[in-house]
Amino acid sequence: MVKLRLKRCGRKQAVYRIVAIDVRFRREGRDLRKVGFYDPIKNQTYLNVPAILYFLEKGVQPTGTVQDILKKAKILK
Repeated sequence: MVKLRLKRCGRKQAVYRIVAIDVRFRREGRDLRKVGFYDPIKNQTYLNVPAILYFLEKGVQPTGTVQDILKKAKILK
């Protein structure tokens, strides 16, 4: 099963990539595709909307935090 989840990047400051990843892999494991970027400190978000919509149409479930980010961006209702 594939999910949209956050993958931590950055050593001192928490910066996250939004990735499509198999649930059997760990958080920093091999991802299928990078579909966005989230910086909670600067409150910046970059989303590749066509890629996200593609994965959502295929039945990929976002995690709770990613779902909140997508709702703020008005991709999900």
